[in-house]
Amino acid sequence: MDAKLLEKKLLKSEKIKDLLKIKKNYSGDENCFNFLPAEIKEKFGIVDTLNVSSHQYDYYALKLIQKYQNGLILDCGAGKRSDYIHNVVNFEVVNYDSTDVLGVAEDLPFKDESFDAVFSLNVLEHVRDPFRCAREISRVLKKGGELYCVVPFLSPYHDYPDHYYNMTSSGLKNLFQGNLQIVKQDVISSGLPIFALTWILNSWVEGLKDPEVKNKFMEMKVKELISPPTEYLNERFVKDLTLNKNFELGATTAIWARKSN
Repeated sequence: MDAKLLEKKLLKSEKIKDLLKIKKNYSGDENCFNFLPAEIKEKFGIVDTLNVSSHQYDYYALKLIQKYQNGLILDCGAGKRSDYIHNVVNFEVVNYDSTDVLGVAEDLPFKDESFDAVFSLNVLEHVRDPFRCAREISRVLKKGGELYCVVPFLSPYHDYPDHYYNMTSSGLKNLFQGNLQIVKQDVISSGLPIFALTWILNSWVEGLKDPEVKNKFMEMKVKELISPPTEYLNERFVKDLTLNKNFELGATTAIWARKSN
């Protein structure tokens, strides 16, 4: 780890210690507070990965970072941050070099009313119990504190540690209503419908291995793709997709189950 980053982390760790519900020894080897013992990882489906999730903060997040530059913000599911910011606590299930605290969002290791603001940016679809996570986020916010939360709606399946839930605007509101006052709901520029459309089409093309079928599909016009769906069921560009690709892009998913005797 870069020496300057380590120095910044050590300085921030002193602030974090005061927020923790359970005092654990800071480990210089892990360079973060670790609340992910093996039993917790197993319970919440956390597995070791080489996956790297790294994104830049958008306008709305940067505005809150500036507003609370003398306070503390929890980035709940921060990923790997290229900019290590002094007033943002990076909470993760992966020990990136920028991670401050390891743990699961359903059981945040912080005291009540610890943070001036909380970010949850494209994270709640990846937790097993988003309702519990939402309650935890609400709990650690100070009175008057602010939440900035983004979740996918029509985005295809994408995983780590898994992808459990997409949400409508009503579903997202339902997670926090009752614990927090909902100030505003919107679709930000990076979540406009065009992102869902291009993601689905590009992934569909990627799933067609026969060059002839792929080229034929790519040459189709929009007006050729908006007939009733049942008219396309026997087309090869529909039939040739694998089960994994159907899980990723499907309009619905189904399950069959049986209770043990």
